[in-house]
Amino acid sequence: MQDATIYISMTYGTAIHKCCCGCGREVVTPFSPTDWKLIYDGKTVSLHPSIGNWNFECRSHYWIVNSTVQWAQKWTRKEIESGQAKDAAKKKAYYDNQGRSADPPSWFK
Repeated sequence: MQDATIYISMTYGTAIHKCCCGCGREVVTPFSPTDWKLIYDGKTVSLHPSIGNWNFECRSHYWIVNSTVQWAQKWTRKEIESGQAKDAAKKKAYYDNQGRSADPPSWFK
């Protein structure tokens, strides 16, 4: 894999890239209603939400917006644990309701 390149597979519903901090670790971002969303505008790609590499030594945190890396603030261990708990709760709620929510996600409004 090359640096500064996002590899996208619609067949497998995922994107992979090397961590943007330069540590060389592979970052996998699966697409799903409860994971990442891929936005392609015909020229650039964006991934939502941010990418937090909490299990890497670098603990890098960034957004990929319009094919550009936008760095986000580092999170504390407490913030990471809180974010992971919120993600788990959202996944549980989604799958408990079998994904039938009619409301768009808050970031879409």
